[in-house]
Amino acid sequence: MLTVEVGGDSAYTVEVGSGLLSRLNVPHKQLALIHAEDLPPEFVAQVQAALSPTLTVTVPARDDCKTLGVLAGVLSQLAAANLSRECAVIGLGGGALTDLAGFAAASYLRGVAYYSAPTTLLGMVDAAVGGKTGVNLPEGKNLVGAFWPPKHVWADTDTLATLPPATFREGAAEAYKHGLISDPSLLERVLSPDFAPGSPVLPQTIADAIAVKAGIVTRDLTEQGERAYLNFGHTLAHALEAFTDHAISHGEAVGYGMHYAALLSQAMGGADLTAHTLAFLRYQQPRPLPPLTFEDVWAYMARDKKADAEGVRFVLLRDLARPYLARVPEGVLREAFGEWVEEVKAIADAHPPPPSLPPQGGGA
Repeated sequence: MLTVEVGGDSAYTVEVGSGLLSRLNVPHKQLALIHAEDLPPEFVAQVQAALSPTLTVTVPARDDCKTLGVLAGVLSQLAAANLSRECAVIGLGGGALTDLAGFAAASYLRGVAYYSAPTTLLGMVDAAVGGKTGVNLPEGKNLVGAFWPPKHVWADTDTLATLPPATFREGAAEAYKHGLISDPSLLERVLSPDFAPGSPVLPQTIADAIAVKAGIVTRDLTEQGERAYLNFGHTLAHALEAFTDHAISHGEAVGYGMHYAALLSQAMGGADLTAHTLAFLRYQQPRPLPPLTFEDVWAYMARDKKADAEGVRFVLLRDLARPYLARVPEGVLREAFGEWVEEVKAIADAHPPPPSLPPQGGGA
């Protein structure tokens, strides 16, 4: 079992290893377990046996759970169960689920303890670590939420064996992003055949990817500066998710978005890192995008969380592990978008995946 420490005012530990779900320990007499409806029943049973939760709440899968309506239903169930301020919430599932469960914990009685047990790769290396919680609005991704760090995170790598390969590759996008912005050694390891469920080196690679985010959020929990670098590729990614009504998954959208950010980085005078982002897209084999124009996604990008009073800012790279924030002229954005459309279309057409998402396996 490996551990990664997240420091700062709300320090906590992330455990990475096998068999963790059956060994969970939460020091609260009242506990609400929240999980997605597509989570394998054995995971729910393991946590229930370990913790004997007061209440178990089932929510829709994937981003269908990240709505104000679902959040209201969860909060009502917590209140109906008479859970006190000394209770705790545990989120069991993938990135969307941990976003929702964390926000429910941040909102109920103005904030109760939260614990996270991510069951997908994306949840482990990104969503469950760092304290960002929230839900979506029709106008855009993650526009409502709170910074609410967990008390502890358990990343049980056994759960990854249940994921369809496409879902595992979705999570690989966030690990690869951590390599681009901070630890280039992750790039080769993520694309290696050893980066797979059951591999003896997988837990260490996951822990190293988590360590990148842990270091950044320790220094900048509420995204006053450095934490924005974790959004590399996400400005376009969130727009693609919103424009397609989440027909393109978050991990696929990040893969697409990282290549656009690499093209922008090069256009703004940075190193040419597009070979790295194209290599990842070939590995990920994302679903083809629908026909779209720059205007289709610009309205969503304009509402990006990194925008300030002067407009949209993009996370770019001067070189590997050298991120920075910049405003990009509209002409550069448009020209890079045209190049991006042609390049990603060629890759997606060469690897046409199934038209619909496979069963989630590790949960939403």
